[in-house]
Parts: sequence; structure tokens; C-alpha cells
Amino acid sequence: MDQPRAMLFDFSGTLMHFESAESWVRAITEAAGIGVDEGEVEHWAARLIEAGAWYGAYPTYVPEHLAALYESRDLDEPHHRACYTGLIRESGWPWPELVEPLYDRSNAPEAWLAYPDALEAVSEAKDRGLATAVISNISFDIRPHLKHAGLLELLDAVVLSYEVGMVKPDPKIFQLACDTLGVDPASAVMVGDHAADGGGSVLGVRTYFVNQVPVQERPDALISVLREVTAS
Repeated sequence: MDQPRAMLFDFSGTLMHFESAESWVRAITEAAGIGVDEGEVEHWAARLIEAGAWYGAYPTYVPEHLAALYESRDLDEPHHRACYTGLIRESGWPWPELVEPLYDRSNAPEAWLAYPDALEAVSEAKDRGLATAVISNISFDIRPHLKHAGLLELLDAVVLSYEVGMVKPDPKIFQLACDTLGVDPASAVMVGDHAADGGGSVLGVRTYFVNQVPVQERPDALISVLREVTAS
């Protein structure tokens, strides 16, 4: 296998992970001064996960009135907000005044955690002379999140679906990232956690998958991939 010239990373579920659904519910209800016991926290966390309103979960069913929004959710913020606030309401969430704050929390840098080896993996990729980029299907600017985790300064490009009007698995978004880095797709490696992250394979991008699990359950998957693909 030829040595790669670039490492491309997905964001959510790969480099960073959204807080647990329980922590999400707790943060909003506590900020609103609403007393919710642990059983209620767990109940509403499960309902939000089932509805697909929590990052990291996909809805078991998308209601017809949200279907078009769901398909275009990562192309602009208004579609994403309308889609996910709709999914929050579909969960039965009992505090209508907290729907928007709950959604806003999901976009906040402090609600996202980097995987334990994310900084080491991206830093080592740079030390090995590789160009680095994030390609994310997302509706908001994740640069503050990456900066908060110490990752932004290590990245040569950040390619976000809502900014470029393309979503993975469309090969064109992978081509755009490679063009931005000045590398041929065949010399790039993509690391992701979802089938859509493999869309660049038709261009020759080598794709490696990691499991999207809570950060404490995946201490070294990224660094393992990096060392595998750069091994002599």
C-alpha cells in the first residue's frame, strides 16, 4: 500500500461525540430550574434517542411532515433546526418552551467531547507530513468545537456540507476536500463511522471505519488507523 498524502476525518462520531442524551436532558432542565428525577431523565433521553432527535441516533421512523426536511437537513441551518425541533416534539418532550434551548444545546461546543486519541491522531498525521481535513455533513459551523478541542489549528481544511451545498456520500464533496488540500483522491485516506463516509471510494479514497460509541469506550481507534495506514 502506498503511503497516503492526506487524512480526511468525519466529525460527529469520529473525531468528536455529542454528550449523552441523559446529560443533554439534564443540562437543559437544570438551566431552566425544572426538577427532574433520574428516572425522568432516563425516560426522556430514551424517547429523544428513539425519535432520532439526539445526535448519534437515527430516527426509527421519520413522520411524513418532516421527511423533506430530514432529507435536506444538512444543507442549511433553517432546515436542520426545523427538522430536529420537529423530531424533539415527536418524542413527546413535555416542555414546549425548552424545545429551542434543547436544539441550541446540541450545537454548543461545550456539549461535544473529543475522543481520547483525536488530538494525538491528527497531530501525528501532521508530524508525518500528511495534509489533514474534516468533511462533515452538518448544518452549523463546527470550527469553534474543533478549536475548543485543540484540533482546529491542526487541520488544513474544514469542509462542511451546509457551506458547500453537498453531502456525503456524494463523491464531489470528497473531491472538493482533496482539491482544497492539493492531493489526488487516490492518495487520501478517509476515517469515518457511517456508510456515507465511504462515498469517496469511487475516486480511490481509502476508507477506514471506527465505531461511533461514547468517548470513554473508544480510547485509541483513530491512532490505530493512522498507524496502520502509515506503516512502512
